[in-house]
Amino acid sequence: MNSLLIHIAVLFAALVAIVLLVVFRRRQTSKSFKRLAEEAEQSKQQIIIEQQRNRQLKQEMTNNISHELKTPVSSIRGYLEILLGDKPIDDERRRYFLERCYQQTLRLSDLINDVSLINKLEESADLFPLEPLSLRPLADEAIADLADKAAAHNITIYNNLSDSLAINGNHSLLYAIFRNLVENAISYAGDGVTVAIECYKQDDDSYYLHFYDTGCGVENEYLAKIFDRFLRIDQGRSRKSGGTGLGLSIVKHAVQFHGGNIYAKNREGGGLEFFLSLKK
Repeated sequence: MNSLLIHIAVLFAALVAIVLLVVFRRRQTSKSFKRLAEEAEQSKQQIIIEQQRNRQLKQEMTNNISHELKTPVSSIRGYLEILLGDKPIDDERRRYFLERCYQQTLRLSDLINDVSLINKLEESADLFPLEPLSLRPLADEAIADLADKAAAHNITIYNNLSDSLAINGNHSLLYAIFRNLVENAISYAGDGVTVAIECYKQDDDSYYLHFYDTGCGVENEYLAKIFDRFLRIDQGRSRKSGGTGLGLSIVKHAVQFHGGNIYAKNREGGGLEFFLSLKK
């Protein structure tokens, strides 16, 4: 009898243990499902937020492009209306209006090319081929292409990169980095300044470059957004120099394409300096 009671007690204890285990596992499973549901909801909300942010950025980009297109298109239309009007125009004024039309078409072309390049970098970066390249000749090429502009502002440019700086990169994007940095210095640094680029450090993975000018620098409020699209610190001067407002944004995208980072700061003693890294 005692043996039977013991067996019954053992079985009852086992049943209780099984019930408790089932309840515990159900609770754990319920908690797991709840946690998974919460994580899924958070991921969903994050995706929605990211989609909204992308839509906002695209809308801002569209609005900015539309705004930037209005000025040259309006200028071209105005000059052509004068040229096609009934009032007589002497040859000197006719040539002046045609030259202004031509300059505005160049500006339109630059804007279209810059927007296309940024979109391609963001959406189809794999379309940019890589090849072994030396950095110094690329910087030399950009400096030579802007030599006339630099001379007009009495700007001296030094390329202190060594011939040994080899990288597996994209020619057009690396050229765009040097050209836009130099062009930015020519447009904003002031007359009679010095511009230089050098490699101040390297390790097994990357080169670390320093680009600077000895000009007027930038107000601190603009430094945090200096790589933003269509940012113009000096509206009048940028338009006069033909800038699209996309140069430094292209630089940032091109640096990131090459696995690097870039930031800007005001230089002690005057001027603006950029520190950037490029993966070898």
